[in-house]
Amino acid sequence: MVSGRIVGAEALMRWQQPDGALVSPAGFIPLLEETGLIVPAGEWALQAALAQMEAWRAQGLCDMRVSVNISARQFRDRALLAVLADILGRWPHSEGLLELELTESVLMENAQGAVDMLEALSDMGIRLAVDDFGTGYSSLSYLKRFPLNALKIDQSFVADLTRHTDGGAITRAIITLGHELGLDIIAEGVETEDQMSFLRRQHCDLVQGYLVAHPLSGPAVAELLRAQT
Repeated sequence: MVSGRIVGAEALMRWQQPDGALVSPAGFIPLLEETGLIVPAGEWALQAALAQMEAWRAQGLCDMRVSVNISARQFRDRALLAVLADILGRWPHSEGLLELELTESVLMENAQGAVDMLEALSDMGIRLAVDDFGTGYSSLSYLKRFPLNALKIDQSFVADLTRHTDGGAITRAIITLGHELGLDIIAEGVETEDQMSFLRRQHCDLVQGYLVAHPLSGPAVAELLRAQT
């Protein structure tokens, strides 16, 4: 928010059909979860994200932090640590640039177990973020114990920033809480200059949303970074 530079991206799945049409995650992620295929699909997403980061690096572009969402089923599987160790071993330049996003509900399902898992991931040099913060239930005592790097303000609060609702008050509270805990605050779903101005006044650290860019392919992101440079 201070420099105005693009410093990271979130990896999002899309299912491209034979006719070129794209199916949003809402159309197939629940089915992957239900069948257990979310585990290999999630592993593929991690590999694709790091391969893309390496491709950007090879093109001489700035190091980009990339966030990847982790499902509850993946997080419960201790094999995730071995998978990540293998992937990070193949792309060592990505150390400190990979960020995993987990929801509050996933973390609080087994809070003590989550602490152990998060500490193991953090020891591997992986950044950790709570996605959609404020929409689930989290114990503040555990929030303090989790080795987190960032909180992501849910887009439902951001959408209400310029309306006469409690969205602004909640957003201010999350930013203050996060900063007191030493965390970066990322606002999701920013679509208007008014929302951006509000978040800048509240000293939000980072924003993402259509005001910055619509979802883009890897090569399109590269063009955006070249234009920025």
